[in-house]
Amino acid sequence: MISLAGRDILHGWGKFVFTGMGLGLLFGVTLVMAGVYRGMVADGEALLANTGADLWVVQRDTLGPYAEPSSLPGDTWRSVRLVPGVAEAAGATYSTMQLRQGRREVRAMLVGLAPGEPGRTPGWPPQLVAGRQLTRGHYEAVADLATGFRLGEAITLRGERYTVVGLTRRMVSASGDPMVFVPLKDAQAAQFRADGDAIRRGRRAAEADPAQNRPGNPAALQAALAAQGDGDTVNAVLVRLAPGADPDAAAESIRRWQRLTVYTREQMQDILVGKLIATSARQIGLFLVFLAAVCAAIVAFIIYTLTMDKIREIAVLKLLGTKNRSIAGMILQQALALGSIGFVVGTISASFSAPIFPKYVLVLPTDIATGLAAVLGLCTLASVAAIRAALAVDPAEAIGG
Repeated sequence: MISLAGRDILHGWGKFVFTGMGLGLLFGVTLVMAGVYRGMVADGEALLANTGADLWVVQRDTLGPYAEPSSLPGDTWRSVRLVPGVAEAAGATYSTMQLRQGRREVRAMLVGLAPGEPGRTPGWPPQLVAGRQLTRGHYEAVADLATGFRLGEAITLRGERYTVVGLTRRMVSASGDPMVFVPLKDAQAAQFRADGDAIRRGRRAAEADPAQNRPGNPAALQAALAAQGDGDTVNAVLVRLAPGADPDAAAESIRRWQRLTVYTREQMQDILVGKLIATSARQIGLFLVFLAAVCAAIVAFIIYTLTMDKIREIAVLKLLGTKNRSIAGMILQQALALGSIGFVVGTISASFSAPIFPKYVLVLPTDIATGLAAVLGLCTLASVAAIRAALAVDPAEAIGG
């Protein structure tokens, strides 16, 4: 029956192969969807690893700085640095903005770096692929390769021009946006400081209504902040612990004495994966379920059609005494052959198409192995209807007209 299945495939090999290729493209889409989810998780893990931080100190009762807004006084790092077990502490800002380079705009996460150096101060990119790290206090930038910026180019941010002095790789936000690093003061000015028009409007509003100038009036406080420009603010304080220090103990000490929210690396990873990308993960999961159902339905229809096309030949086999087990095996082999062709085509198409996607697509060997097992399982289930139809054929049909 193995040779019979092979001969049947060779008899209509063109139709069989092209059907397998079309099915393979559908399998490739399924594999890419799984790779998109893997890429989102990898982006979150890369974000945490690249900061070099062991603890994240954020505004009380927030999930900052990545999942929710968070604001802290710019000097918070000083008190955090005094906590036992803390080796380094540095303020940092994170904000997603549109950067311009000539006529081109790039959406990126702008990261403000406190004065320091890579490997010692948390938040700095650990390594560069070209150029140098930030050395000046203003108007320099280190950009990820995904932005498309090149060394020496000038980019525009909130009306100010920055020169790209270094390039990184795989420095991205949890949503996959490439990062651009600038000095902390510049990032604070871009994110928090009000522009001249806002300051003037705040002053005029305060002067127009003397009642708002009473001490303790919230409107007066807001106007004062707008007038001075709240630039000494950070989104988080990144903490690097001393060797051997207990992260939980240090975090608890900061919570108790500083009355701030502190997250360890494990807790921050849970926030990124369990909350920030949870909705996207569920959506991708539903797509995978639907695609699997569509693949199974297509394979079932194809195998059933191929079986019905040779129903007379199956009746002849039965008349010659062929066992039902052999006939079922022939149909199952054809279904598995069709799935194997589709899987090979799908894997190749996914490998070549993954770099085209704007988001990071990560396809692991374990995903490929799982996909192969799923494809063979779906093909086995899809052949059930065709096998039942073949086994129900009356051998007398081989004699009748």
